[in-house]
Amino acid sequence: MINLTGKRVVIMGLGRFGGGIGAARFCAKRDAKVLVTDIAPRDQLASSLAQLEDLPIEYRLGEHRERDFTHADLIVANPAVKPNNPYLCAAAEANVPVTSEIRLLIAQLPNRLHTIGITGTAGKSTVTAMIGHILGKALGHNGVHVGGNLGGSLLDKLNGIEPDHWVVLELSSFMLHSLREDEWSPHIAVVTNIMPNHLVWHGLYEHYLAAKQTILRYQNEKDVAVLGQTVKHWPTSARTVKASDAPRGDWQLLLPGDHNRINAAMAISVSEQVLAQGSNFNLDHALEDFPGLPHRLQFVGEYHSVRYFNDSKSTTPEAAVLALQSFKPNIVHVILGGYDKGSDLKPLAGLASEHCRAIYTIGTTGNIIADMAEGSPGQAPIIRCRTLQRAMEQIAGRTQPGDVVLLSPGCASLDQFQNYQQRGDAFVEAVLKYTNLTSSHPD
Repeated sequence: MINLTGKRVVIMGLGRFGGGIGAARFCAKRDAKVLVTDIAPRDQLASSLAQLEDLPIEYRLGEHRERDFTHADLIVANPAVKPNNPYLCAAAEANVPVTSEIRLLIAQLPNRLHTIGITGTAGKSTVTAMIGHILGKALGHNGVHVGGNLGGSLLDKLNGIEPDHWVVLELSSFMLHSLREDEWSPHIAVVTNIMPNHLVWHGLYEHYLAAKQTILRYQNEKDVAVLGQTVKHWPTSARTVKASDAPRGDWQLLLPGDHNRINAAMAISVSEQVLAQGSNFNLDHALEDFPGLPHRLQFVGEYHSVRYFNDSKSTTPEAAVLALQSFKPNIVHVILGGYDKGSDLKPLAGLASEHCRAIYTIGTTGNIIADMAEGSPGQAPIIRCRTLQRAMEQIAGRTQPGDVVLLSPGCASLDQFQNYQQRGDAFVEAVLKYTNLTSSHPD
């Protein structure tokens, strides 16, 4: 185990969603002298800070100071911090080593041969959760540990990870970029797909691509690579399994859409590699009760044959279009609108008008979407609601058996909510209020 006793460790970037919590706790519990520094002020970090209040940690909030980085023994940088950040450059000039939460974790894992890493531009969170769901049912939930970019550091759970347990990690391009220094790839590597993304951070698509390919780069002939159709040509020394993009018709999923059936196909392919031949576990039915990740086309529940889906993470019109296309025409009551990011909302408004049973608009962009939908050839009624609460009140009296109620705003949430999570939680709460469902479908 790494020896941090008495070492000055700087955690760079705590984050409103707690990205640095795991690393801070890990280092503090190993008797390091921990400084957490973040440019956000204390009031914006309240939730994250509350999770560290039991530990002797020093804080530098609302700013960074170069001296903290040049006089440290170790820097643990948040994955979202760019490699050319001036404070990290100053640390490098002072010969202060820089690491990351994921690097700390993989250095402590007891058995690389029981690691599964998942990356890709889209679908990696869902595939990660699906794999964890399947293996948890097949092998027992205590023997399967899911973490990485999906949320929730595994550093605090290291004592409970045995060599025969499986560790399932969602790996972002940021995380993989840092893992190059360790020349580490997982035993089973999964790549869902690839498209240009995060170019503000990476600068060039080639840099993004190189980071993603780290997941395969250090594999050997005893390892396994499960590759989606768009990345099946990627080089690797591992035995490759090309996951089919053709959904199997016998799978029953709560999640709608062919893209989720493709995600399921990849998760099944990975699980087949893990489970011993002759296993009695029926993979064909392993995902029938998988509700999806919170806020990502998450199945909330069904009442009077009306299904409710929370897709609050749909913060772009392209994501909302994909969500709408996951359902048959003329059954969807969709809630659209939110913070105005300057996106082109016309294609979304047009599709919704043609595809949906009714449109309910909210937020700053609500009237813009309503005007665009009214000017399109579609016939869906448009109800201008302004707020999510008002939209749910209107929907409550308009649905009929077989319908779908979908929150997929296609816009950010910052005009009326702190984040998309709070918006999704408000939707779920409203669903429970206007139905006799006593709780949402388990996550």
